[in-house]
Amino acid sequence: MIQQAAMETTNRKIICALDTGDLDEALKTVRTLSSHVGAFKINYALTLPYGLDVIDRLRDAGANRIFLDLKFHDIPNTVGKAVSEACKRGVWMMTLHIAGGPAMLTAAVEEAASSSEDSRPLLVGVSVLTSLDQHTLTDHLAVNRTIEEHMVQLSKLACECDLDGVVCSSHEVSAIRKAIGTSGVIVTPGIRLPDGDVHDQKRVGTPAQAISLGANYLVIGRALTTTADPVAALANLGLVGAV
Repeated sequence: MIQQAAMETTNRKIICALDTGDLDEALKTVRTLSSHVGAFKINYALTLPYGLDVIDRLRDAGANRIFLDLKFHDIPNTVGKAVSEACKRGVWMMTLHIAGGPAMLTAAVEEAASSSEDSRPLLVGVSVLTSLDQHTLTDHLAVNRTIEEHMVQLSKLACECDLDGVVCSSHEVSAIRKAIGTSGVIVTPGIRLPDGDVHDQKRVGTPAQAISLGANYLVIGRALTTTADPVAALANLGLVGAV
């Protein structure tokens, strides 16, 4: 599974973020973009009001691959059970906070490994959210390392615990790729057009930057979903092509 990203065509590397609590809106986006992107990411906005049954609704609309972005972070037993439930839903990828520590990460890996080989999800670790900057990390969270140093250290831990990869902004891709090697998956959110609105993100980048630096998957949300023509927006990102 860890080698999967290397074989993806460009558009299959695009993950559309369904950052909405409106199921009808999400379904419309899936129907519009299912033949143009490789996966759809969902978070609490859809899972809290609709439960994990929303995965089936999205799949029926054409979302063949679901990225469940709930960033599990709890005691090992609880996270293991959460991963087990996600596996039952056939999710393609899911996130965990690396700060949960080796025991929690190992519990998640062991639970995922109990799934059949063809249904085992990719587990990717989150270290520093793209909404955080150095000031917040240092002055509010008391982490006495640069963002890049901190993310490299946690990313190495994630891979040592057998996670499939990590999440990072385009700013850290190069350093993390060097640290974890070529086999680990790197998922990069915060993708924008060069002149696009950064919204609540602090560390953003363009698709070309992220891919050239070594990202395997790009998460694109509002740059697609808030436009009248999402397919045209993909073209503006330079990413429309054969799936």
